[in-house]
Amino acid sequence: MLTPALTIARYTLLEALRSRLLWLFVLAACGCTGLAGFLQQLALTESGAVQAALLAATLRLASVFLLSTFIITSMAREAADRGLELLLALPMPRAAYLLGKLLGYAALAGVPAVLFGLLMALFAAPAHSALWALSLLAELWIVAAFSLLCAASLQQALPALAATGSFYLLARMLGSLQLLAHGGQTGDSWLQRATAASIDVLALLLPSLDDFTRTEWLLYASGDWQALGRVALQTAIYVGLLSSCALCDFYRRNI
Repeated sequence: MLTPALTIARYTLLEALRSRLLWLFVLAACGCTGLAGFLQQLALTESGAVQAALLAATLRLASVFLLSTFIITSMAREAADRGLELLLALPMPRAAYLLGKLLGYAALAGVPAVLFGLLMALFAAPAHSALWALSLLAELWIVAAFSLLCAASLQQALPALAATGSFYLLARMLGSLQLLAHGGQTGDSWLQRATAASIDVLALLLPSLDDFTRTEWLLYASGDWQALGRVALQTAIYVGLLSSCALCDFYRRNI
């Protein structure tokens, strides 16, 4: 099963190369740098820190958006062109197809992680930029696995993009939502308590993406390899879980 999976991963990377995705990452880096440089001029104090923070945030969002959009549109186009049916007609298990896609997208996620990590090394210490880039890679792996699940299950580009965007925003905001929900619980109504409990349940189910790729690691050198270990553990759990869900749905469908 490994040989056809590696072949599919290779052609997935070739598809990204031919669709000029690598150039989009470069253009995103240039655009984010220009935007951060422009907004830096508006800062009255600590303009260098402001530029680094804005650049890190925009690069993170750009990498997530470009990678998830490519994954979903690529799989939707493949399904519309009947390429999926042709591949599954070959003597290989369906798991090899999904594994190959996941390996290809995981390797593709390394491109923005390395490129943007090198760019951030111009604004922060190399060690902390490397920590930030590794955490970005882990975050992109989770986004890639969820995008693969949505593309395989929903089979339409727009609903899959909406689901992926909602998942990412919710996972990024859960920490702040928990703080708001549990702030001043004395005398709260049953509705507020139920809302707080619902947010706590979501926090148990979703990855804590607000702990990934933190900007203060670059600005204040607050990150360490222990924090990266927690990020790696969450990544292994959620990538495995999302891949298993995608595989179960893929085997259940009649193609």
